[in-house]
Amino acid sequence: MFVFVLNYHGEPLMPCKPSKARKLLNNGKAKLIKQTPFTIQLLFGSSGYKQEISLGVDAGTKHIGFSATTSTKVLLEGEVQLRTDIQDLLATRRAMRSARRSRKTRYRQARFLNRKKPNGWLAPSVQHKVDSHLKLIRMIHRLLPIKHLTIEVAQFDIQKIKSPDISGDLYRKGDQLGFWNVREYVFFRDKHMCQHCKGKSKDKILNVHHIESRRTGGDAPDNLITLCETCHKKIHKENLEHLFQRKSRSFRDASQMTVMRWFIYNAVKETYPYVKLTYGFLTKNRRIQNGLEKRHAVDARCISGNPLAEEPKVSYLFRQVRANNRQLHKMTVGKKGKRKANKAERLVHGYQLFDKVQYEEQTCFVFGRRKNGYFDLRTLAGFSIHKSASYKKLILLEKAKTWLVDIQPEGGEGRSHP
Repeated sequence: MFVFVLNYHGEPLMPCKPSKARKLLNNGKAKLIKQTPFTIQLLFGSSGYKQEISLGVDAGTKHIGFSATTSTKVLLEGEVQLRTDIQDLLATRRAMRSARRSRKTRYRQARFLNRKKPNGWLAPSVQHKVDSHLKLIRMIHRLLPIKHLTIEVAQFDIQKIKSPDISGDLYRKGDQLGFWNVREYVFFRDKHMCQHCKGKSKDKILNVHHIESRRTGGDAPDNLITLCETCHKKIHKENLEHLFQRKSRSFRDASQMTVMRWFIYNAVKETYPYVKLTYGFLTKNRRIQNGLEKRHAVDARCISGNPLAEEPKVSYLFRQVRANNRQLHKMTVGKKGKRKANKAERLVHGYQLFDKVQYEEQTCFVFGRRKNGYFDLRTLAGFSIHKSASYKKLILLEKAKTWLVDIQPEGGEGRSHP
């Protein structure tokens, strides 16, 4: 494990061993800047010796792998877990605003078609992931004197994945060719028969049912199924949506990665012009040739160009969480037409959600709180430490942030490192 060092002017130097950092701190020659990753700043001038450090980034839509290496050692390695709840939250907010608008302004003209997207606009969920890549790269550059930067990106041919033999003008002749709309195609595909009762209900009225919620699964044919009116009402009334699975797997992540790659590269190049691109098949070949396991951090090590660098004893796990829930009231209307406030107290006995604490010599995070002072403690990877730990037995290590970070043993499954 290394301690990261900044010079007197705040510029990154080569990291040092914990023993040397301890001496500098005890002698008053350095000050603490950050707990995790542990970073100190020198209070005197230094020569500023630097080595060639290469940073490899394995870009993704749910996880980002990163590894900063020299020719012999891995200095910093880990993984970032990105937020995947933005699309659901935005859809919920849109529904609430639409309902409120219909209640408050029933005669006002609709306004959802009179706006134009600016050039370079991305969906908020995708833009957030692009920004997260940039934030990670900037953070690592503040810790280490990076000289080389390589990012792995990917481009996916969705139609080729669905039909490996497709070529030529077949790209323009999809499954829905010759049908007026998606509804007509779904009825034809399902032979105008209810896919739940297979026509046993004798109900002639057919509906198109979304297997996955429309706001997350969309209107793609593989997310639609034909149901008769009787079965459709029964499934919604008895919450039997789990009976159906999508016709094929979703290509949401592949589509997002295809869109994100050039936005990430162009944005990074503005600040770090020495950035280079690489592709997954090159990383896979290098990983297999060197007999390494499949992990995001290991892929990033291969991307950096030093796959056989000495592995660190620990790696870092970052997880992103939202800073605040800005919904003011619950949706359920209570007595006398009032809605309950949706805000919990920010501090409960001095602790807030996602505070990093120490409990019985274990490092964990506050994932749930009760007014009586008993908290739900877990690691970032989701392992439960205690379901109901008293706040009196906790030691606050770091206040909550939108980027939570934990240390874990290299090659571990995300358990907290004491």
